[in-house]
Parts: sequence; C-alpha cells; structure tokens
Amino acid sequence: MNPQLVFADHNYGELISNMMQFYIYDFSIYVDRDLDEHGLYKPYPNLAEYWKGDNDKSAYVIKEDEKCIGFILVKKLLHEISTHTIAEFFIMKRYRRKGIGKNVALQIFELYKGQWEVFQMENNLPAQKFWVDVINEFTSGHFSERFENGRRIQNFTS
Repeated sequence: MNPQLVFADHNYGELISNMMQFYIYDFSIYVDRDLDEHGLYKPYPNLAEYWKGDNDKSAYVIKEDEKCIGFILVKKLLHEISTHTIAEFFIMKRYRRKGIGKNVALQIFELYKGQWEVFQMENNLPAQKFWVDVINEFTSGHFSERFENGRRIQNFTS
C-alpha cells in the first residue's frame, strides 16, 4: 500500500468535516461524546482554521488508490521553540493494520522537520502502542517520553 497525502485546502473542508464524524465515533470510547438530536456529533472546534493557510495548522487527506481513507491534522504548539504535533489522525477501519498509518506518520515527520511533541490519551492504549512504535522506528529510539495531565507524550526531532 502506498498512501498519498493530499494537502487539504478549503475545497476539502466538507470532506474532512464528514470524516470527522467517524473519527469522533471511534474516539467516543475514550471521551464523553454523545450524538445531538440530529444523530450527529458536535462539529470539531475551529476545523476551518486548518485550511486558512497561516502555516500554524495544516490538514491532509489520506488517499489510497484515489479513494479518501482518512485525514491528518498537524499544528504548531505554542512553546519557546517551534514544535509540531499531530492534532488528529484518522484512518478508516477498513484500511487499518495494513501499514498505511505508519507510512503516513513517517511522511508527515519528514515533511515537517524540527521539534515534535506527539501525545495520546492515557486510556487510549492502541494509540499509545502505535505512536511509540512509529516514533521509535523513525528516531531509532532517540525520543523522550513523559506522562502529564492524563496524556502520554513523546518528544523528538525529525
């Protein structure tokens, strides 16, 4: 599998917003989320900021054989040094466990050189395993890790 990252401008806004419903559904086992009276999850806050082009937030659609199979949101954290993080990462269940997520994560780390801080919720053990394995491979084990405010956090340089 050779997933492609497609930079998402405003033309992809509705697509990502729609896929976000599936992402929130998957994530709802880790956080307290319920459907509204229309059977939808509350919209992701400030999603449109990801395609304004200000370089602090970027969105990508993940495609496999021209089919949209997920998305990734990357943003800069407000630290003393410029640090990137994965705000959200989603691969449709049908395409999981095929190496696509790992491939996409490695592409993003190469695309955004510099400092990284990636975090997972403490109760989301599958995400922790995924990110620790990917970051360990990418950095050859050269990363730091800590637990803080209910999150497992990895720091490294790409």
